[in-house]
Amino acid sequence: MVRWPGDPPVRIERVSDLEKGDEATLSRLSLSAHTGTHMDAPRHYVRGGAAIDAMPLEAGIGRVRVLEIKGRTSIRPEDLEPHRIRRGERILFKTHNSGRCWKTDSFMEDYVFIAREAATFLVQRGVRLVGIDYLSVGGFKVDGPETHKILLDAGIWIIEGLDLSSVQPGGYVMACLPLRLENGDGAPARVVLRSLT
Repeated sequence: MVRWPGDPPVRIERVSDLEKGDEATLSRLSLSAHTGTHMDAPRHYVRGGAAIDAMPLEAGIGRVRVLEIKGRTSIRPEDLEPHRIRRGERILFKTHNSGRCWKTDSFMEDYVFIAREAATFLVQRGVRLVGIDYLSVGGFKVDGPETHKILLDAGIWIIEGLDLSSVQPGGYVMACLPLRLENGDGAPARVVLRSLT
């Protein structure tokens, strides 16, 4: 499973197994809170920010718009302007990442990310949640911490690690529920979209 460089690897260990005569099957998991599809809480980059267990359910449940962005480097304000993003919206970005980054377990440094100027644009528009189709809203070599801080400091919840390869742009109803980890800086999440049409 692809992971952010330096993060602990995912380990799933079978502790007991019905097939081996044990009374029950039981597994032990070891992983980063930012593994696979996950949410970032403000606490991830903002000192004293809200933890993942303080996420209001309405942040991750309700209408969402999937916007397809064609640029292959970063999402810029000029990419967002034509979409008429409104206050309170939840926005998921489908980029070049969905078609190529999930086909390998090797980390791709050149994924499409949200430039800091676009993060500021989203804050000015008053969105409540932003999601992207790779492991970070910020770039690997540029705008990584900056993009996170801009969004999280404004109280915008973040979903990272989405696979939107089979999702068409448009309106959906989303259910995104992260694990409720006490004082967590983030948590793995399951994200489900249902088309509005």
